[in-house]
Amino acid sequence: MAGSAGAAETEVLAKLDALHGKRADPAAAKELEAELKKALAATPEDFELVWRQARLLQWQADGAGAEKLKKVLGRQTWDAAEKAVKLAPERVEGHYYAAAGIGAYSQAVGVMKALGEGLEGKFNERIDTAIKIDSDFGLGAPLLVKGRYFYELPWPKRDLGKSADYYQKVIKKHPEMLRAYLFLAETLLKDDKAKEARDAIQKVKQGSVAYDSAEGQRVQEWAKKVEADIEEELK
Repeated sequence: MAGSAGAAETEVLAKLDALHGKRADPAAAKELEAELKKALAATPEDFELVWRQARLLQWQADGAGAEKLKKVLGRQTWDAAEKAVKLAPERVEGHYYAAAGIGAYSQAVGVMKALGEGLEGKFNERIDTAIKIDSDFGLGAPLLVKGRYFYELPWPKRDLGKSADYYQKVIKKHPEMLRAYLFLAETLLKDDKAKEARDAIQKVKQGSVAYDSAEGQRVQEWAKKVEADIEEELK
């Protein structure tokens, strides 16, 4: 049955999750991609595999430097996640990764263009559903994505206060989540609160990456530029 895990599949899922934990290593990421492709070829309608495919694509989209690549990966994340939603609409993963995919795609094409394509409603429908099902998924990831939405919006829709509120909710419950501090720092800097932003970015620099080494290392690397921007503002 699609979505049910037999003994063999439980082993496959454990291997995929172990490789996901090492995804910062290019060799592990390549192996993860190959293992997912092989498993999906055998059981393409398996929810547990489909949402993990969306998870990998989202990680790749999140780290894509080139806009063209980010656009392609964002769209692929969205598509895989939509399939997951159809397979198990009651589960959070599909809704969350669909919203994250739409977000990556929108960043790549430009937020104004994305708004023109009517993606705002689709994004909010999916992220709000994810928050309703399980706002703690991925250490508060749905709340982070919603907070980032209020940061990314163009004026006059942008709401930096709401953006910061979402990050603070995550920090209160998951103080180990470094991305929450990074996003908070960027929001505070944009809101002309550079001193508070400096405090937030220090939490990123000094924080442990034990919760997810690949994610934590990526965020700490990104924090270097944000810190430089903050220090420039404070001169």
